[in-house]
Amino acid sequence: MDGPGTAAPDTGGGADGGLRVEERRGSPRAALAGLTTRGRSFLAAGAAAMVCAYVLGQGDLLRVGVLLAALPLVCVVVLHRTRHRVAASRRLSPVRVPAREEALVHLRLDNVSRLPTSLLMLQDQVPYVLGPRPRFVLDRVEPGGRREVSYRVRSDLRGRYPIGPLQLRLTDPFGMVELTRSFSSHDTLTVVPRTEELPPVRLAGEAAGLGEGRHRSPAMAGDDDVIPRGYRHGDDLRRVHWRSTARHGELMVRREEQPQRPRCTVLLDTRRAAWAGSGPEAAFEWAVSGAASVAVHLLERGYAVRLLTDTGAPVPGPDGGGTDIAAFDTAGLILDTLAVLERSGEPGLARAYEVLRGGGGGHEGLLVAFLGSLDGRQTALAGRMRQRAGGAVALLPRGFREPGVQEESERLLREAGWTVLPYTPGEALPALWRQADRSAGGAPGRTARSGRP
Repeated sequence: MDGPGTAAPDTGGGADGGLRVEERRGSPRAALAGLTTRGRSFLAAGAAAMVCAYVLGQGDLLRVGVLLAALPLVCVVVLHRTRHRVAASRRLSPVRVPAREEALVHLRLDNVSRLPTSLLMLQDQVPYVLGPRPRFVLDRVEPGGRREVSYRVRSDLRGRYPIGPLQLRLTDPFGMVELTRSFSSHDTLTVVPRTEELPPVRLAGEAAGLGEGRHRSPAMAGDDDVIPRGYRHGDDLRRVHWRSTARHGELMVRREEQPQRPRCTVLLDTRRAAWAGSGPEAAFEWAVSGAASVAVHLLERGYAVRLLTDTGAPVPGPDGGGTDIAAFDTAGLILDTLAVLERSGEPGLARAYEVLRGGGGGHEGLLVAFLGSLDGRQTALAGRMRQRAGGAVALLPRGFREPGVQEESERLLREAGWTVLPYTPGEALPALWRQADRSAGGAPGRTARSGRP
């Protein structure tokens, strides 16, 4: 415990991160400061009775005054000299939870001393956005005994929130004194954006087979372009490349077909000037949730996905490829990044354009952009981004600019090759995503093909 208490790692705590705490005898002044309103009232009443007994010469009243004043002081001494050795642990289930969904917090308290504890009150420290602070009253815990309690937390706002430290409040049976001690450990709950399941669609501008998740392309375009390798024990003789064998004087075989992952960049415009409103229902929060949904959707279909913002910092990794990271880990990394993403002070999309123009080692592929309000200059810049992508889908919010300006931005982006999907914040993303398929096929009623992204 902090303050008068000491905390040391509990070797029996396991993965729960328990702490073993032994209370020491703090200063008497600190114990007196723990007097409750009832204890102070008893002390004041006893002092007043003793003064009146002295003035009036009443011996019986003096005894009553001494009893009233002595009771809280005795409680202070007893509670001050009481030594507790307890271990506490906390477990979050789950540690990463979507916004507006609940997480369960389990608390366990073990009495590791040979004496029973007094009445205990537990209070866990949680941010106000997760709800009220939970409090639990525990009766005396027998030596070696254990108590388990749990509570739920929920947040409408994404973010990373600390839970803890756990506070332990000791009190006497008469409620005269309360002493508060705190554990030093805390846990972190990550509230990620909500994601929606998106329908499989074929997007405009994709290469053939791009939506099948993974496709394979041979390592050669013809016999003249083949890159053979030496024969290895167990290679199929049908793969022997006889022309190269004659040239090198040893058996040479064609290389295996190399798997290629389709690539996608999810661009999220975080410029503060590009979005209006705040709170969980704001358009920016809808865009964050949409970017998370698209990223998870494409990762599930075998894409190498990176998240890019107007600040120019791609996630995952410095190169943004994500090819060496498992899809599950990439999804977690992107969701964790979006959980704490804030609006930026960038004046435009220039940094994101520079990243796309640089290519990052061949990152051409699908580009899905969640854009805010665009002026003429930013619209032209977004149009040039299309040149670095095989297919491009732009989602634009309605109502941020005058209708004429909005329509002009949409027209310029379409002329640059974008598939433009205007939306109203709060609109269902799956239905909006399906419109990209209709735009690609030119037939609003066309059914999405199974297995397409």
